[in-house]
Amino acid sequence: METGACFGFTNTLLKILDQEKPDFIAVTFDSPEKTFRHKVFEDYKATREKMPEELQAQLPYIRKIVEAFNIPFIVMPGFEADDIMGTFAVQAASLGTSSYLVTGDKDFLQLLNDQIFIYQLKKGSDVEILGAAASEKKWGVQAQHVTDMLALMGDSSDNVPGVPGIGEKTASKLIQTYGGLTSIYDQLDQVKPEKVQGKLREFKDQAFLCKELVTIHTNIPVELHLDDLRVQSMDPEKITPLFAELGFHSLIKSFSSRLLRNPSKKTKTSAPIYSTSSKPTVSASSLSHTKAHYVRIQTHEQLHEMSKLLGKQSHVVIDTETTGLDTIASRMVGFSFCFRPEDAYFVHFPSADFSPSECWEVFAPIMSNPSIHKIGQNIKFDAHIFRNEGIELKGIAFDTMLASYLLKPNTHQHGLDALSLEYLNVKKIPTEELIGKGKKQISMVEVDKEKLTEYACEDAWATYMLYVYFESELQKQQLDKVLSTIEVPLIEVLLSMERRGFHLDKKALAVLSKTLSSNLIDLTKKIHQLAGEEFNIKSPKQLGPILFEKIKIQNEPHVSVRKVKTTKTGYSTDQETLEEYLPNPLVEALLDYRNQSKLLSTYIDALPKMIHSDTQNIHTSFNQTVASTGRLSSSDPNLQNIPIRNPLGLEIRKSFIPKEKGWKILSADYSQVELRILAHLANDQTMIEAFQKNIDIHTQTASLIFDIPFENVTKQQRGQAKTINFGIIYGMGSRRLAKENGISLDEAKAFIENYFHTYSSVKDYFAQQISMAKKNGYVQTMFGRKRPVGEINSKNPRMASMAERIVTNAPIQGTAADIIKVAMIDIHNELMEKEYQSQMLLQVHDELVFEGPESELEKLSAMVKTKMESAAKLSVPLLVEVGMGDNWAQAH
Repeated sequence: METGACFGFTNTLLKILDQEKPDFIAVTFDSPEKTFRHKVFEDYKATREKMPEELQAQLPYIRKIVEAFNIPFIVMPGFEADDIMGTFAVQAASLGTSSYLVTGDKDFLQLLNDQIFIYQLKKGSDVEILGAAASEKKWGVQAQHVTDMLALMGDSSDNVPGVPGIGEKTASKLIQTYGGLTSIYDQLDQVKPEKVQGKLREFKDQAFLCKELVTIHTNIPVELHLDDLRVQSMDPEKITPLFAELGFHSLIKSFSSRLLRNPSKKTKTSAPIYSTSSKPTVSASSLSHTKAHYVRIQTHEQLHEMSKLLGKQSHVVIDTETTGLDTIASRMVGFSFCFRPEDAYFVHFPSADFSPSECWEVFAPIMSNPSIHKIGQNIKFDAHIFRNEGIELKGIAFDTMLASYLLKPNTHQHGLDALSLEYLNVKKIPTEELIGKGKKQISMVEVDKEKLTEYACEDAWATYMLYVYFESELQKQQLDKVLSTIEVPLIEVLLSMERRGFHLDKKALAVLSKTLSSNLIDLTKKIHQLAGEEFNIKSPKQLGPILFEKIKIQNEPHVSVRKVKTTKTGYSTDQETLEEYLPNPLVEALLDYRNQSKLLSTYIDALPKMIHSDTQNIHTSFNQTVASTGRLSSSDPNLQNIPIRNPLGLEIRKSFIPKEKGWKILSADYSQVELRILAHLANDQTMIEAFQKNIDIHTQTASLIFDIPFENVTKQQRGQAKTINFGIIYGMGSRRLAKENGISLDEAKAFIENYFHTYSSVKDYFAQQISMAKKNGYVQTMFGRKRPVGEINSKNPRMASMAERIVTNAPIQGTAADIIKVAMIDIHNELMEKEYQSQMLLQVHDELVFEGPESELEKLSAMVKTKMESAAKLSVPLLVEVGMGDNWAQAH
């Protein structure tokens, strides 16, 4: 969704409130109904272009912003915003109050006097205030004659015709000579030249009609009560989630500085340890009002007293402070915990009274006790740090980051700072306040104990309060089972995979690096030769003119000719744009250059630098809260984006090898899992029968759509059917199908029509999903994961269409994500229970990668295949293909 208008509007409000500090403020809008002006002149504003859909869609959000700022939002059916502003300004003046009209509309010049002004924001923070003399400066007429001026010369923006033949200069001269419109017509016989007099005579009625149209009515039936417009405090409970929804992360940060941090929380270095208390039930609005004391554990007595108290708890929040973010090598500086709203505690290393070993002797049994449920914010990281200290954190039961993600999968603001601000109205201590940033950044080890205690305890306390709220909210939204049966159990699986890592053949990558470097030199020469000149291949500014001005490349006949795409800086030369001009020797060479260059810099040269010095393996991080569909993502490095169908991608995969001698790589991949899920969800009998009989679905689709015998389907026809089989899940339209299959638009439309005729239940299923989404505002997977799609009811066709594509795809892709997660949990448990030597290393979309000794491979293969194929009960069989080899590429 475009949010530029919302952002600009919000910044304007903030500038006015901050710079001018007004006593009273209101926002007015036109009403959608026709006004009295339309009644007297049907073509009023008829030539004005329709409001862009992108702007129309933002208007409801602008109203929400105004309401969140606690500013009156005033709309009156039958009247324009101009009339409301004018009436309020005049009434305020009668009370002795000055008004500033924030507008760029020249019509408002008619209202200006010694108490009514126009306030115009310029670039940056500059402001221009227009007073009564503004109309004289602009047109040479006084404010009282602005309506006469506009009546004569017209106003094209509102389709006010004026008097034909009379422009700005003539109108100004007439008013300066004879006065207002009535006075001009009283002296019409004296007006020179005769041509102007003739025009005035001919269009007299129109001139007075135009004066009525441009006159701002200042006596509409609305009474001003200044107290109702008095500036009030903003509503953080409305603003923060609204800004988060709109993606205004910079504004959230600046807005948070307006909030006072919770004054009731105080840090204490010594405090009584209270008896256990039952877990409270709190609403979002009351969360921030809880008082909390922060305690640093300093003595042996406190250490043992706290361990006894913790041992009696059923739930406890755990948070760690560390020497860094490296999950394999970072060590613990201290840990904080909280199990009730009243207080939070911090154990700091080193303590003057006890050593880390003494501390772990006391606390390790609690951390490894699965009956004491552990709660955290991104608790997988904390579990890594405890593991680095030789302690296994058992009993992980809840993660507030995951809870936030399940409730709002479409946003990316699941960090503790953002959640505390959004749900608790608490601006947490920024990490930079403790350790700084950039070159001057220090380690947590160097931070003052008092500051670190407050920071660490605040983290634990905020996480606890969020847990209380999220637990209740997940139950209301019926998402608690997704968290407890999928996302939380998966934490241990991912932790194990991340710690294991994947071994890399550095020598193989070094050889590949030399080969690609040589290839890029040759490609550079080829591109320069085809272009007829040397230029910077990586510069769109230099490439664009060569392609579209010098060579003037053209679309192929099967691609509809489109206007050459441009950006703010010149011609668009991105991959999608260039692919529209294939086949073309220069374009092919450019795309090949980009592909090889990207793989060289992203993987071939980068991966060896990311080998961990302690383990000699690559350790990726698996993220559960990034993809809105429920899919896992991989980062630092991203091992999910190594292309499988690209020869270079396969060469990169060859460098991933077992670390142990005599071990092999095993890859298990779901076959056409999303199509099988679609067959099940849509209950399409034609598709179900094909999967049950193990018939090639793509060949069957081609046979049915092209109406030819199964055995006569060509490779090309099967390829076209495969494109639409998978594309239909992602809402592929006829234009994209035409482009990908090299067919005409009409052929593509007919192809899609035949597809839905063949698989009619799929069409019905999609229609049903769209209908349910419009009613409920969300869609869900077989396992209950939800994806909000409020945009489905948007009046903006582009947004509604995009939402429909999400509605058709999300239940399918989300169910696939849930299925492989369930399989991973089952496989991990089996590996642990049966004490396999083999390890699970990677998850890449529908594929799982393992390493293990040759003696275990047969048993491992059978177990993995069984667990993956039984992860969900569908009306069609889930099929898993297993491969083995000396490296990742061979195993796939």
